[in-house]
Amino acid sequence: MNLADLVAIDVHTHAEISKDGRGSLSPELFGASEAYFGSHGNRRPTIPEMAAYYRERRMAAVVFTVDAEHATGHPRISNEEIAESCAEHADVLIPFASVDPWKGRAGAREARRLVEEYGVRGFKFHPSIQGFAPNDPMAYPLYEVIEELGAIALFHTGQTGIGAGVPGGGGIRLKHSNPMLVDDVAVDFPQLRIILAHPSFPWQDEALAVATHKPYVYIDLSGWSPKYFPPQLVRYANTLLKDKVLFGSDYPVITPDRWLADFDRLEIKPEVRSKILKDNAAALLWRKA
Repeated sequence: MNLADLVAIDVHTHAEISKDGRGSLSPELFGASEAYFGSHGNRRPTIPEMAAYYRERRMAAVVFTVDAEHATGHPRISNEEIAESCAEHADVLIPFASVDPWKGRAGAREARRLVEEYGVRGFKFHPSIQGFAPNDPMAYPLYEVIEELGAIALFHTGQTGIGAGVPGGGGIRLKHSNPMLVDDVAVDFPQLRIILAHPSFPWQDEALAVATHKPYVYIDLSGWSPKYFPPQLVRYANTLLKDKVLFGSDYPVITPDRWLADFDRLEIKPEVRSKILKDNAAALLWRKA
């Protein structure tokens, strides 16, 4: 991957379909997400299609799925499949993985293998879908491995479109995605690099507080069009958190084309714009151990 040739690094994209055509979510939850966001573009791109999409735009992208088998009963897309597919397109794709925290020490062993044998750079957690509180000690063996190996933990925060409108929200509890729960993780694993994903509605101020207070906590801007960003998020991105805010789209739910068009109209200082689009992510993903 030639960083100098890239115009942006998207730290938040989803592999939504496996090689055999199986979706990352159950039909019920996927349908709710599609209705919530308006559309997924009517079809879910394969990883090679994602690579072609980002290559055409001279961007790189972090790719992951969500392993929530314990809570949903729906089998995940294989982490190995995602990592191998990303390796075939290493000029533009960066593999993250997802391991259900309910797998305990077996999950921790899997995480180690994925980093050491497959080159995985980080791990995606969606506490609301996975049905766990980020500060539950049950997940700590997994965090220990991620911290030890210098990988990144990316946590969904705030409301989610998954399960929206389904009776009972499809069993998804929003409270698990409060960023203050991740603050405990940052305390207990002080060298762990953490990304709080999304503008964290209704806990935006909490996310800003955690990222300001904890030196290795970052915020990605995925899942929302920039025109809807809360004013305090824009203010902190321009000032105190200018080195810790990252471009993310949530592709294919939101395309980088739409996100970047709206970001162009946002009042971001010129010297900060390049940090958000590429430089901060590059420094985090390729930092020296």
